[in-house]
Amino acid sequence: MRDRRRGRRTASLAAAAAILAGGAAARETGHEEAVARIVAEATTRGRSWALLQHLTDRIGPRLSGSAGAEEAVRWTAERLRADGLDTRLEPVLVPRWVRGEETAELTGALPRRLVVTALGGSVPTPPDGIAAEVVVVDGLEGLRALAGERVKGRIVLFNRAMGAGAFSGYRQVVDQRSRGASEAARRGAVASIVRSVGTLSARLVHTGAVTYEEGVPQIPAAAIAAEDADLIARLAADGGSPPTVRLRLGCRTLPDAPSHNVVADLRGRERPDEVVLIGAHLDSWDLGTGAHDDGAGVVMVMDALRILKAAGLVPRRTVRGVLFMNEENGLRGGKAYAADHAAELPRHVAAIESDSGGFAPEGFSANVGAEGLETLRAVAAALAPLGATRITVGGGGADIAAMRPARVPLMSLVVAGERYFDWHHTPADTLDKVDRAELARSTAAMAAMAWLLAEMPETLPRPVPSPSPSPSPATR
Repeated sequence: MRDRRRGRRTASLAAAAAILAGGAAARETGHEEAVARIVAEATTRGRSWALLQHLTDRIGPRLSGSAGAEEAVRWTAERLRADGLDTRLEPVLVPRWVRGEETAELTGALPRRLVVTALGGSVPTPPDGIAAEVVVVDGLEGLRALAGERVKGRIVLFNRAMGAGAFSGYRQVVDQRSRGASEAARRGAVASIVRSVGTLSARLVHTGAVTYEEGVPQIPAAAIAAEDADLIARLAADGGSPPTVRLRLGCRTLPDAPSHNVVADLRGRERPDEVVLIGAHLDSWDLGTGAHDDGAGVVMVMDALRILKAAGLVPRRTVRGVLFMNEENGLRGGKAYAADHAAELPRHVAAIESDSGGFAPEGFSANVGAEGLETLRAVAAALAPLGATRITVGGGGADIAAMRPARVPLMSLVVAGERYFDWHHTPADTLDKVDRAELARSTAAMAAMAWLLAEMPETLPRPVPSPSPSPSPATR
């Protein structure tokens, strides 16, 4: 079975390569010829899948401060150097949080184990755990509608389900995960539990960072499977005895640890001081192996640089790959890069982030100045063989958001990620969820857009000045 599946994937990849490269090569004018070479290299000789296999299978989870994260720094830098790229490590001090024991159970006449995981950065429970009645609320708004005496001394379960639309649905519910603990603590709760923020009902738990508000007591925070959240909600509503839960979390926060961003340059031939940045985050949560989030983005960046060299495409401007450390629970890498490179950010002509999974490419979102979107649409026409011509307003993933005050044009790779939140931040974010051919096409799209921006005679118009926003939760 495994050999047959491997054979089908190889055949699919070869067919995609023939179609894509042939369609572009038929025009053989302007940038279409260069894009055809990029597509051919990515889809017939690309290494993104092999890189992702090593990153996920041989290195595994890469939570900042962990041994896996440090091995990922060492290995990616070694591979980039082996591909002939000017590679360096830039220091970053990162948080170090360790998960430890985690259990939860309904208590009473019919005790039942719940599928639970601590939220990243959570404080622990006492060694014997916390046992309390559960009050169920529909998101932060539902909590605010309750009188304080309904919450004091209880565990709050935030049970708002994620709606339709992958990233739009996520944005509508993720605040109960990130801010729920502090909102509950302010009203006297002893712990906070959130319905896992995801789209697949398979008793999967989705972790993610909790943000404690300064001046508010810090209470333990966890996520439970959607099915278990629904069970508790039914018990709370059926008129019987109120549900009670015992929660045990053994997580702890250790002193900050030294780590690095990995930075690799393909030096420009005419304007080497001008930079087109392509980036992704090297760290991952510790439950799975971070295949979609964000191993796929990491290998796109790595192989995009190699592809340009292998295709003999020396860009006018420097194309820089940055593998940021600590996106998931601190954004230290993105902030450090913006601070360390502040003097040269005015010469960053664009920064593109990939942090939406290794799915098929659809185009790019962008935050650029007036007429910039139309310029990008004209440029992206060359990506028609990849189906990646759609240009929309947006751009600016979490790691590159710190460049916004410097008015760097920010872009994000947009993929067909309808299933991204099935696996996002779960134990199931593993290599088998990534399609080899789709990953190769997105790698080609990243490489081609980087090349096109690096080759433009003029730079993109810079966006209007704005403060650095709070990072979008859409990919965190």
